[in-house]
Amino acid sequence: MIQYLSAFFLPGLAVMLFARVTYNRVIGLALTVALIAASAYKGYTDSWGLIIVDAFSLTVGFWGASKLMPKPPEKST
Repeated sequence: MIQYLSAFFLPGLAVMLFARVTYNRVIGLALTVALIAASAYKGYTDSWGLIIVDAFSLTVGFWGASKLMPKPPEKST
């Protein structure tokens, strides 16, 4: 149960954190996917349900990171 709660919140938060630090949401997503891949390689991800919850959280985190990124200022002519 704790694995599913962690998979629901932590990847999305990690995407937003990495996007904020790197100023690029794609790099934030790539770093988080790399962390999840390393976790799966070590054997911490043991079911398809957990992978699906991770993917959903990554998607929500990617969307949230796009909302957090500052808008470029408009040029006045």
